[in-house]
Amino acid sequence: MHTDISTLLEEMRGIQEQLEQFFDDTREKFRCTLEGGRVRFSREVRQLQRRYRISSFRYLLGADWRSVVTAPVIYSMIVPLVIMDLSFTVYQHICFRAYGIPRVARRDYLVNDRHQLAYLNSIEKVNCTYCGYGNSVIAYAREIISQTEQYWCPIHQANRVRDAHRRYPQFFAFGDAKGYQQGLLNKRQELREAQHDRPA
Repeated sequence: MHTDISTLLEEMRGIQEQLEQFFDDTREKFRCTLEGGRVRFSREVRQLQRRYRISSFRYLLGADWRSVVTAPVIYSMIVPLVIMDLSFTVYQHICFRAYGIPRVARRDYLVNDRHQLAYLNSIEKVNCTYCGYGNSVIAYAREIISQTEQYWCPIHQANRVRDAHRRYPQFFAFGDAKGYQQGLLNKRQELREAQHDRPA
């Protein structure tokens, strides 16, 4: 059973690599390069992108009234997002240090570079920055919680979990009392020995 799960996980990693290669090919198609994590476009590409930009004024004039009315509700979520960001950072610095677990590197999860696209107007750039921050915070928090779950309760749920985090497949089967009791300390040790997440 364990071998089957390991094989499936390896196949999933291979598919993820194919996706990343596809994204790399797409960036190359639009003549975008990454240098030290920074996005670079040639002057010609930037000029071409600017030709497709709709001014903020025209963008607002053409906006659906529902988008305008709900904007304050959408942007009010910045408050809980910032609180979540700060809370999880403090949480892991206290708890993960106590457990001897390497902290999740926040900079690895907070990816936000769409505002550099020249075909976006100011409003669209703000929208993209907001959405990028929100999804990044959720991904950062999810990684911290998944490590917490591996430390304290690495057991599958009886019911199917939609879009489970990457650690979940290696948890103990629901009802496997022997596996849990004999393997819990090993799961905790795996976290302590992890090198993929550098201290933030």
